[in-house]
Amino acid sequence: MLDSTQRATAAELLRAAEANLAPIGPLTEAFPAIDVVDAYEIQLDNIRRKLANGARVRGHKVGLSSPVMQQMMGVDEPDYGHLLDSMVLSEGVPVPAGAYCYPRIEVEIGYLLGSALPGADCTEADVLAATEYIVPSLELIDSRIKDWRIKLADTIADNASSAGVIVGTARRTPKELAAEGIDLSDIDAVLYADGAEVARGNTSAVLGNPTECVAWLARKVAQFGVTLEAGHLVIPGSCTRAIDARPGTSFRAEIAGLGAVTATFV
Repeated sequence: MLDSTQRATAAELLRAAEANLAPIGPLTEAFPAIDVVDAYEIQLDNIRRKLANGARVRGHKVGLSSPVMQQMMGVDEPDYGHLLDSMVLSEGVPVPAGAYCYPRIEVEIGYLLGSALPGADCTEADVLAATEYIVPSLELIDSRIKDWRIKLADTIADNASSAGVIVGTARRTPKELAAEGIDLSDIDAVLYADGAEVARGNTSAVLGNPTECVAWLARKVAQFGVTLEAGHLVIPGSCTRAIDARPGTSFRAEIAGLGAVTATFV
């Protein structure tokens, strides 16, 4: 575990890396004693600073929600990061790839909450009851760690490698989807880049059920006195592999039963 001075130094390194688009070496190498608690405290340090400067929390993202990624990181549960208002991007506005270090795109379904979720005892049923709409989304991930050479503490400290989210215009309620026989744990998704298919997946890759990931998040953040509020967006994890977002590339994700979402990088 790190002391408070080391945590503050690590947070400053990440802030500078983001502000200057100058990735740093892994925190796990610079601070060998860093653990998961340190990493979340470093993440929260930088989030609190942004909130103090006027940012607002718009939701959260869940990461490491596929068994493959968990095995790679040597963990048995996901991690999470914050979505701030500055990270919610408009579908019709081109995204400047040069504003990020190593931008990548992932396909996810999103949960727009109509009411707050309970904390420690949150269940899948609670999530579905509180969800106003299910939406198609693209998560923009990035790493302020050089060449994505990350271990678990690196990505957690770096806001779970989150950089932004683009939400499609389609809005479907859980009840509408259930009435049509659409199971949130079995939705196919395809990602196209400039018209060519580049990734394909299914929401079952998100720990078997993305709704459970949202319930896990509500239980997890409750340990820190945080509630997932009405109006928050929760993206529970990718159902496709991540694709590099290069300038001049236009992406379109088609999610069965939910519609499409697009993003263009310049």
